[in-house]
Amino acid sequence: MQSAFGGIDFGTSNSTVGVIRNGRARLVALEGEQPTLPSAVFFNFEDGHTYFGRRAIADYTDSVEGRLMRSLKSVLGSSLANEKTRIKARLIGFVDIIGFFISHLKKRLEEDAGGSVERVVLGRPVQFVDDDAEADAKAEGELEKAARAQGFKHIAFQFEPIAAALDYEQNVAREELALIVDMGGAAPPTSRSCASRRSAPARTTARAISSPIAASISAARTSTGCSASPMSCPSSAT
Repeated sequence: MQSAFGGIDFGTSNSTVGVIRNGRARLVALEGEQPTLPSAVFFNFEDGHTYFGRRAIADYTDSVEGRLMRSLKSVLGSSLANEKTRIKARLIGFVDIIGFFISHLKKRLEEDAGGSVERVVLGRPVQFVDDDAEADAKAEGELEKAARAQGFKHIAFQFEPIAAALDYEQNVAREELALIVDMGGAAPPTSRSCASRRSAPARTTARAISSPIAASISAARTSTGCSASPMSCPSSAT
């Protein structure tokens, strides 16, 4: 039996996780039966715990005292990535907070896989930062650093629209020209792809690596909660 490996789509608004085991890919339930998880972190000052996703947003909207962080992906590649923010008495780096969220996704991935998962494909936009190759490379490095700090040892990246094209290709019966559009929380990248079953053998490795993240990207994304800016929302019960 092959060891499991996964794919993570850490999105601006929502995130998804896929797992592939014995050649079969599937989405991981991240919150109840939901395969999508709002990319939100809430530091609850009342009970001292950190919550993620819908629970994080619910605590904030219920006026629980704490700090809500959303749209953290947009921090990557910017000057904010090197900054720290105060969470009560602690100063925590923004990339470290991204690490908290990735750690939560990894925990759900490993619960589904039934063991440790060290290999992962991370989805990435075609450009983290428009028209700035240095900042774009910096953003990818920061995301890799955050993932590696959570225990992922073998990390690969795949452009999100390319991963979606590979996923689409698995279901075509004849050669066709397809336009793949990734409607994410930021600017939508596109991919023009010639999909064909006849080209499958030459790309077996690429598809096997990309399948879990492609499955993740195919999940619906819906925006919830705060604005899409890389800011945090303080909450107070008083």
